[in-house]
Amino acid sequence: MTTTTKPTNAEFDDAPPPPKKRRTAFLSLAAWKQFISVAKPYWLGDQKKRAWMLLGLLIVLMLFETKFAVMLNDQAGEMTSALAAKDADRFWSTVRACLLVLAFAVPSYAFYYYMRDLFANHWRRWLTGRFLDGYLKGRTYYALGANSEVDNPDQRISEDINTFTGRSINFLLIFLGSAMQLVAFSAVLWSISHVLVAVLVVYALAGTGVALYAFGNPLIHLNFWQLRREADFRFSLMRVRENAESIAFYRGEAQERAHIDNKLNKAIQNYDKLIRKQRSLNLYQRTFSQLTLVLPASILAQQVLSGELEVGRAMQAAGAFTAVLGAVGVIVDNFESLSRFVAGVGRLQALSDLVMPDGDPGKGDAVPPARIELHPGAHLSLESLTLRPPRSERVLIKELSLELRPGDALLITGDSGCGKSSLLRAIGGLWQEGSGRIHHPPLEDFFFLPQQPYLQLGSLRSQLIYPSAQSGLTDEQLLDILHQVQMPELAERVGGLSAVHDWEKLLSVGEQQRMAFARVLVHSPRLVILDEATSALDSANESALYARLRESGATLISIAHRPAVLRHHTHVLHLLGEGAWKLHDAHSFQFDEAVAGAARRRGDAPVKKREAPIAV
Repeated sequence: MTTTTKPTNAEFDDAPPPPKKRRTAFLSLAAWKQFISVAKPYWLGDQKKRAWMLLGLLIVLMLFETKFAVMLNDQAGEMTSALAAKDADRFWSTVRACLLVLAFAVPSYAFYYYMRDLFANHWRRWLTGRFLDGYLKGRTYYALGANSEVDNPDQRISEDINTFTGRSINFLLIFLGSAMQLVAFSAVLWSISHVLVAVLVVYALAGTGVALYAFGNPLIHLNFWQLRREADFRFSLMRVRENAESIAFYRGEAQERAHIDNKLNKAIQNYDKLIRKQRSLNLYQRTFSQLTLVLPASILAQQVLSGELEVGRAMQAAGAFTAVLGAVGVIVDNFESLSRFVAGVGRLQALSDLVMPDGDPGKGDAVPPARIELHPGAHLSLESLTLRPPRSERVLIKELSLELRPGDALLITGDSGCGKSSLLRAIGGLWQEGSGRIHHPPLEDFFFLPQQPYLQLGSLRSQLIYPSAQSGLTDEQLLDILHQVQMPELAERVGGLSAVHDWEKLLSVGEQQRMAFARVLVHSPRLVILDEATSALDSANESALYARLRESGATLISIAHRPAVLRHHTHVLHLLGEGAWKLHDAHSFQFDEAVAGAARRRGDAPVKKREAPIAV
């Protein structure tokens, strides 16, 4: 069945914190496990050779960049000493050396950042493809609609993956570069002052520890909810665009505005908390970094003033001190970005548990355990089928047994809410809560026509052959099919089969339903399921389309409420509510819902289930 679902748009007036298993302490073992779970397939899978080659190239470029940084720091100290000594030859020689180093350093720097972004883009494309495979395979996207924990899967795939790959590469290279910088400049610093190295170690460790304790978990928590609430705000705007005509007819702008304002206020309120916490972090980071202007000079001042140390050497020490502190204090310097990154990793991991083909199905509950058994068969048959809605104990249909032979046509009728569409979902494999067996032809031979057809973005030709990407039919055959569904002028009116339009807005609901019938004729399936698929059509068009389907020899299962469709069916399944049902021959069935309703109001005993399968 081609029913689509939109991302969950949960209310958060009194939103609880993220589930405990998703609340990850900053840089904890759980955070590392989440990161490795998402990242590992790329580094160990089919793209591992390219991934490691690109990383190796970046490391080589970083080594060059670090070497150039050390050389420039040395030359800066040398220039300062030359100026202090008023040695012109020494000064200009140093300037020439600096320019030579820069001639190599600048291109290396630019190429390094280009390769970093190229690497992140390649990883994003691969990882997005992997998530899309899991999201669309096995109709996982449909099952996720019933999961309240995984909100906005579209945002997680489109934005969180992009953030994950870009920041993963960025942070990896920052940490590797910091390690190189630490080794390179520590040697310079050690050769100048052992005391300065000791002060640096204590200062960096204390500063990082305070930052982790005071800002770690609060920032992750706030960033987690900011991502979620921004996605909900964006989705509320998207709903207005998708349902613009209905909202305009209802004149529902005031209520839509109230709903959008509600989502926006939640995002703004959470962001207020976030920026207050970031204000404190920025104050701490600024203090932590600015003290480095004073510490080296204070420690080395006596040696410089006494003449034991050249001014240039002191400048080298100050530069090395800043570089080493930047290396060991990399967590403090990038704390805000790291907190957002960890929050996004948690969201991706939650989605990965549910959509990845090699994930553990026990980690999430979006896809309910299969209880109704699905088996391949020559034709459709139901054996003692009991059906319940997902996450509910209510019985919609109890022990239904029937068998449809090729060319049969079954009409399903009954009061609203009795389980008609739910039965179609079970036959299509979307709902599996209950018991019994369904034997069915290959799912490729099913074709579902909903009351509101889905029209994709694309050409008129792509609408006709959907869900296939290609068709062996010629344009003349496609035009003939349009004629068979009572739309002979459509192609000419819209500009031909290659014309691209917003079809949901261009075509009326009746034309959209006829387009769905055209798709059936294009694909010639063995089994066609119609869920009030002619509700917007007049009687003449409805009768002509049903007659055309019957001529094709396909087996039909229909939900309809008009007595006129009865003559196009061989049998009727009447759902009576509370799980009861009755099977009729179409020729003897009286299409009168008032009679059934009156019987229920009188308290008549429900019709009992059949004891054995009935061949239709």
